[in-house]
Amino acid sequence: MKISLNKKNKLSGTISIEIYKKDYEQNVNDVLKRYTKTASIPGFRKGFVPMGLIKKQYGNAVKVDEINKLLDSELKKYIQEEKLDILGGPIPVVENDIDWNAESINFDFEIGYTPEFKINLKPKKPIIKYEVKADKKMVDSQIKNIQSQYGKLVSKSKVEKSSEVTANFVSESDEINNSSMFKSESLKPAFLKKILGLKVGDELRENSLKIFKEDYELSRNLKVELDRAKKLKNDMVIKIEEINERVMAELDQDLFDKVFGKNSVKNVTEMKNRLSEDFVKQFQSQVDQKLMNDTIEYLIDSTKINLPSEFLIKWMKLNSKNKITAEEAKSEYEKSVKGMKYQLIESKIIIDNNLQVNFEDLKSFTKDLIKNQMLQYGQSIPEEKEVEAIVARVMSNKDEIKRLTEQLTNTRMLNFFKEKFNYKLKKVSYDEYIKEAYPS
Repeated sequence: MKISLNKKNKLSGTISIEIYKKDYEQNVNDVLKRYTKTASIPGFRKGFVPMGLIKKQYGNAVKVDEINKLLDSELKKYIQEEKLDILGGPIPVVENDIDWNAESINFDFEIGYTPEFKINLKPKKPIIKYEVKADKKMVDSQIKNIQSQYGKLVSKSKVEKSSEVTANFVSESDEINNSSMFKSESLKPAFLKKILGLKVGDELRENSLKIFKEDYELSRNLKVELDRAKKLKNDMVIKIEEINERVMAELDQDLFDKVFGKNSVKNVTEMKNRLSEDFVKQFQSQVDQKLMNDTIEYLIDSTKINLPSEFLIKWMKLNSKNKITAEEAKSEYEKSVKGMKYQLIESKIIIDNNLQVNFEDLKSFTKDLIKNQMLQYGQSIPEEKEVEAIVARVMSNKDEIKRLTEQLTNTRMLNFFKEKFNYKLKKVSYDEYIKEAYPS
């Protein structure tokens, strides 16, 4: 057997393999011998089929199969030994007139090389690194929500503007009969005027779409799908079942302890600072993802990578799950170019900076995730043996291993970007962040 490489240019080449009879003949004979023992051919007892008949019936098929197995094995071995950095995989050059009985047969395979390129980690225009801070309005609103959540309900004799009302909604024509609690402030002004002053047991009739300010409130209170709620046109009978007023909890030590833990917060100023910190942490993953996306976009746009386009289009056509035309393969390639470029950039950064994920890294990362998740849900951390057992169960799942590897790789890439890039820090409110980061 002879294997040679013809490098056409920096992006493409051809691997040629010449196979001789002696390379595969013994394997073919061994397979055919096994066939004589296992083949079921009418007129012959199993195990007594003549070799001549076996060769006549199965010889060519076995030969082609063994040659293809040998080609596949030797091709992979050659690429590995020669350390050829290629994209996709080799594409066989199709020959329609192969003489499978010749003393030697030549096969050619097209390959596309991974291009060489340089990465610039110093953009001329700094990438913005956002820090979302809570403004006074947001913090005050959160404090009111906490006071309301930990407050108490006091029964009232009639509906007022601050009431929380439980009512039964009935529409026989729409087959709706549901009791639900709502706040007076969620009602449309015209309907609020009608309901103010009503007592438990009173009822009134109103068109479904004239009750609540928001469609989702109508959907929730009637317990119907949002799309259906928007289309309701019939009148609804609303019967008052309960009227309450929520008395806000006092901003005292008892409330601070319930919300933040014993003696963690001791006054309103500390509460506001803690809520501001928690708000920043709450949006950190969203901000980090934005930073990651912006950095990736910069790297793709600023890194000149010459891909072996023609080869990759051929390769995508050949390896598509469904049969596609050359034009369709070209269209798919054009959609995938950005993704391919970033895969190459990411791979280069990982290799050049030793960011590879090994089994022990993944195990440690999974263990930390499990512990953090338990703490998040208020669970106590079990003994180390139990944690190890949970980790083992998680890592026995191939899909989980793939997901965790991607997660750890992304974490390492983000940390690398934060360390190497000179970002421009910009502190903004949440509303400002949404306006700047996701302009309509």
